[in-house]
Order: sequence, then structure tokens, then C-alpha cells
Amino acid sequence: MILKVLFLGKCEYREALEIQYKLLEKRQKGQIEDTLIIVEHPPVITLGNQAEKANIIVSGEYLKQQGIDIIETNRGGDVTYHGYGQIVGYPIVDIKNAKIGVRDFVNGLEEVFIQLLQQELGIASERSGGQTGVWVGNNKILAIGLAIKRGVTMHGFAFNVNTNLQHFSFIVPCGITDKGVTSVEKLTGKAYSMEEMNKKVVDYFVRVFNYQGFEIVEGEI
Repeated sequence: MILKVLFLGKCEYREALEIQYKLLEKRQKGQIEDTLIIVEHPPVITLGNQAEKANIIVSGEYLKQQGIDIIETNRGGDVTYHGYGQIVGYPIVDIKNAKIGVRDFVNGLEEVFIQLLQQELGIASERSGGQTGVWVGNNKILAIGLAIKRGVTMHGFAFNVNTNLQHFSFIVPCGITDKGVTSVEKLTGKAYSMEEMNKKVVDYFVRVFNYQGFEIVEGEI
């Protein structure tokens, strides 16, 4: 199967969510192939369906002053942050027909970034027992939060490339109090081209999930 890839560029969270729902319905009906949305969001804090609002540790008024929205979602997990310099990916993938379990799919997402970080950047990264995502030492560099609807995935991953890590101080990321967050820029001391890193993410996604290749979607799917 060829993976379809939709690059949204910089796009508001709510707009991207509407696109996800449209593609989710089409994938459920078999009208489109598996599709990976790649996007960069303006600063926003999202709450998963297990989120503790107490994990937002500054006031809503303060966040508003900083230009940061708060949005409740139906994905798994707790509180997380999205912002410029972060690659957000939304896989609209039929795992039911592909006979991929949810845990195996999450493992695959983690593997995409473990391989990318090691092979492209020389950054040793790993899983953390009992906690989803990818970690460099005690700091998370990739967050994962999925929802599965009639066998098709939505929501997905957030990969810190050149992300403003100070914004994570406004929350307890994923409800984890004893670990921090990091980014490629912090670990290497230099900012990276988001366009180039997007391509690397897609390449490794295709490789790990055994697609025959990918095709960039132009305009409406």
C-alpha cells in the first residue's frame, strides 16, 4: 500500500481537527488509503480524555495573554502542548483491516522516532516502561496520544524539533511530574529545517510500517 501524506504547514488546531474527522470518515468507508497528516500548530494546550485540569499550572487568563488556547479532545492521555517548531503527525490508519493491535501501532510510532533520532542525528533514545512516547534520558522528546474510531486511528504524535520548551512549564506534560521534556535543538545546539525534518519523519514512518512508498496529496482528499 502507498501511504498518502498531507502537509498542512502551519495550521490552527481546530482546523486540523476538522480535517482529521473528514479523512477519518472517508477511511472508515474505504474511500481513501491510509493517510498521514503532518502539521505545525500555533501554541495550544490540549487535554486528553484522561486529563487532570490541575495539570495546567497557570491560569487561563495568563495563557490567553500568552496567546495559547486550551482545547479538550477525545484522544487518549493527559495534558500536552503543541507549538511552532514541533512536528505533529495525525495518522489516519485502518489498523483493524491491517490486523495491527493498538499497542503494536504505538510501538511502531515510537520505533519511527527511535530510528530517526539514532540514524539521522546520532541521538540515543528509548522507550520508558509503562509510559508512551520516546525519551532521551529522563526527558521526553516525542509524545503520543491516539483515538481509535471503528478500527481507524486519529490524533497521533508530537515531535519536539525546535519547540519553545519554556511553554511546557505552564503544564505538567502528560501528567508526569518526575520527568522533563527536550527537543532536537536543545540536544544538538542548532535549529533544524522543519521541511527537511518532515521528510525524514515520513521516510521513517513508511519504512517502519512497511508501506511501499508515499504520495503527497495536493489540495482536498
